[in-house]
Amino acid sequence: MSDTLPSPVDPIERALAQTTARVLVGRSGPAYRTATWLKLREDHAAARDAVQAEVDLVRDFGADRIAALGLFEVRTQATSKAEYLRRPDLGRKLAPEATELIRAQCPHGCAFQVVIGDGLSATAIRTQAPGLLERLVSAAHSRSWSVGRPFLVKYCRVGVMNDIGALLAPEVVVLLIGERPGLATAESLSAYLAYRPRPGHTDADRNLISNIHAQGVSAAEAADRIVALADLFRARCASGVTVKESLPGTNALPLA
Repeated sequence: MSDTLPSPVDPIERALAQTTARVLVGRSGPAYRTATWLKLREDHAAARDAVQAEVDLVRDFGADRIAALGLFEVRTQATSKAEYLRRPDLGRKLAPEATELIRAQCPHGCAFQVVIGDGLSATAIRTQAPGLLERLVSAAHSRSWSVGRPFLVKYCRVGVMNDIGALLAPEVVVLLIGERPGLATAESLSAYLAYRPRPGHTDADRNLISNIHAQGVSAAEAADRIVALADLFRARCASGVTVKESLPGTNALPLA
């Protein structure tokens, strides 16, 4: 039997392994070290690029996936990225031509409707949304749910869910939308969920799974959680602050 004791874990290395935040990076006089400063500038540039970039349906999702899922593109009442950033209210309402196209292309009253919104990070859509969308559609079909035709909304804010709910009357709407990029990652996606969203609904009527990216919530975990919440919504006929996730390893239970 060896008398050698295991090497103690360096507390600094342990802390750094738990977060992408800039902690314990040291300093040079009153300033960051050069390597830290250069990485900060790189991440800031990536965040700015993610906000300004545009989603391209064919480039980002691929022709095969578009054909298989029937993906198509519409936009909100914002007519450009610049207007979208200046006028958040326009990103919450579908353009009139979008309303007509969705009405013509999507089935009414499905159990499960997935929508993709570019939001504030085209990078997050490109890196996270295609695989997660496939997982969600597959999981819904495996449960014999009726699944609406997915589509992309450009210049999208979360409130557009209300217009979609009023237009298509699905039971559950899932909006996959690019999060505001930070200096840890520009690739983070959020999934907003609502039961029968309609005009007048607010964030209190929605649930959220955030930080979907390579160093956060994985696509597989996000898909499982989204589908579980959708199941709960349908059973409870509700979503939002009255409905809580039951996550493995916690004592959290749905509210009565």
